Formats: sequence, C-alpha cells, structure tokens
Amino acid sequence: MPEYRLIDADCHILEPPHIWDTWLPEKYKSEAPQLVKDEEGGDAWQFQQGGGLMHIGLVATPGMKYEDMKWKGYGYDDIRQGCFDGKARLADMDMDGVDAQFIFPSQRTMYHFMGNKDHDFHLAGVQAYNNYMAQEFCAVDQDRLFFLAQMPNLGVQAMIDEMKRCKEMGCNGVIITTWPEGGDDLTEASDPFFAAAAEMNMPVNIHVVIRKSTSGAAIQKTTIGGMACKGAMMFLPVMNELIFSGLFDRVPDVKILGIEVDAGWIPWCLEVVDNYYWRNRVHEGVTLKEIPSYYFKNNFAVSFMQDYTAIRNRHQIGIENMLWSTDYPHHGNDWPYSRKVLAEMLYGLSDYERYMLTCGNMVRLYNLDQTYVPPTA
Repeated sequence: MPEYRLIDADCHILEPPHIWDTWLPEKYKSEAPQLVKDEEGGDAWQFQQGGGLMHIGLVATPGMKYEDMKWKGYGYDDIRQGCFDGKARLADMDMDGVDAQFIFPSQRTMYHFMGNKDHDFHLAGVQAYNNYMAQEFCAVDQDRLFFLAQMPNLGVQAMIDEMKRCKEMGCNGVIITTWPEGGDDLTEASDPFFAAAAEMNMPVNIHVVIRKSTSGAAIQKTTIGGMACKGAMMFLPVMNELIFSGLFDRVPDVKILGIEVDAGWIPWCLEVVDNYYWRNRVHEGVTLKEIPSYYFKNNFAVSFMQDYTAIRNRHQIGIENMLWSTDYPHHGNDWPYSRKVLAEMLYGLSDYERYMLTCGNMVRLYNLDQTYVPPTA
C-alpha cells in the first residue's frame, strides 16, 4: 500500500502515435485523427483530410525554457516521453517528487469524437481512450497513475453505463464535457447521472467549462488574457448553474471538481452570489435550502497551480475545497521544480494545511488507501 505525500490533481496525456491504431475498432480507423507533419516539420494531429492541425508543442513542454515554448515544430522524438508513455511518466514523477497523478485527456481530441453526429463513432472513440488509459498507460502502476474516464455526450443512461464500465476497470472518477442530458441548460433530467456518481463514489470532474452549442469552440481561444483568466471567466457560470439548478438539494452527496480553474477568485464571487441570491431569490423564483456558498463548501473542490491569492485566502475558500495540481505536461507546469514552487507558495502554513492542499483532499475525495499517517489539525 502506498504512502501519499504529494498528489497532482490535474495532469494530462498527449495521445501516443499508436493510440487509435491499437484501441479504436477497425471500421472507424479511417475517421480517426491522423498523425502528420506540421508547417515546421514537427508532429501534429489532423482530424479531417485537408483540415487544420492540432499542434502538440504547448501541451508537451516539461523542462522547456519559456523562450523555447511554441506550438509548432516539436515531434514525438523531441519531447519528453513522459508526455505519452506511462513508464516514462513515472520516472518524471519521481524526478518531481510527485507520488500520484490524476490524468485528463486532451479535450481537443475528445471533441473530435464527441462532436461527431455518428453516435457509434462517438462512443467508440470515447471508449477507445478510456480503454487505453485503463489497460495501457495507467496499468504500469495503478497506485500512482489514476485515469479519469471521459463520459460520452449521448444522454444520461449512456453516461451511467460508461461510468459503471470504467469503474469496473479501476477508474476513480469521471469527466463530463457537456451536461448529462445533452442540452445547453442543466435540469432535473440530469439528476440520475449525478445520483449514480454519488452512489458509486465517483467525483465528477469539469475541466474548466461545459460545452454548449452557443459557446462552440470558445474554450480554444489562446489569447494571453483569455487563457490566464479562463478559470474565473468560464467555470464561475458553470458553478452557479450547478448551484442554482437545485442539484445539490436533490443529490446532496455528489462531488464536483472544478479543474484548472484556480481558486483566488472564489471568496469574492461567493460573497457577491450570496448577497444577490438573498436580495433577489423571491422575485426571481429561486428557492434553495441553503445559501449558495454552502454548496460550494459542501459539494465542490477546485484545483490550483500557482495561486498565492488563494493560499492567503484559504480559510475563506476552505482548506478542504482546494486541490494542488501541475497541469503536466502542458505549458503551465513547473516540472521538475514542483516542490520548490510549493515550498515558496505554502511557506508558513501548518503541516496539516500543507498536507490537505497537496494530498489529503485527494485521498479523501477519491477514497484512496494508504499507510501514511497524516498530520492532524
């Protein structure tokens, strides 16, 4: 049984070159993403013949100088193998002092399948990814590499079925990219999925945003301002929709994890939302059993990277509502200096606070077994 001291709540893989040849059923391979050369001789994925390219540079940056980071020109032979190989990932984790990672897919790739009108192709692509993670990438060490299963956008029952299937393969949590019912608005029709997730002790991860037909490819914007503030700008409406839908009054035990959204903005937003709700609840016709901030404290946790404001305001946010992460191997990561960054950011905190932020909350949320006896408050 492992001893967890440092758990990364948000990492990713870069799809290996063989993933679709190996894991996608034969009849769909002609529609799978194809590995091609980019404009500068690097590797890229192409979703449609003659279409645009998904460059890999900024999602494969561990150890690079900021001056060397770019989208184009990098190939699979140039980047660290830990970006796409499980055994090499463990070596990179050892170098960084990280005991375990919870791993997300590339949403750009997932939406190639999930945005397709062919439901069979859609499900085949999602299941190919989930099977690859369970049976190949994470299989090299299931006590350190934890995959989060991508849920298909094919309705509530399809999500429940895939969640059950992936739990049987060892999955500890799920990712939703759309509301379970498949529409732009969250309603009670999605409750059975969230209830099933709560019953199976599967935290529901939302990576920054929920895709809606009105937002299209908004999450792909790469302006500096848009990327820097995307957590507050994109996750806040999602968080409020979850709260004001009344979901947590109906399904009180479900856990929602906002991933790559940071946390420093949360105290002010909760204060504003509580005040607005209290003043306007009657004429707006919104009835909740508790004030909105209660549901954040009870049902949410959010991941942060470098967020000194969040650390200063940790008691307003909630020590149990914050999850440290690196975003490895994307360009926000600090590999292999995560311990240095944490030592500086968490300076002056108690042993208990440091443990909860960097490990303990993940152990609790995902019901991990370990031999380490953590510090007490």
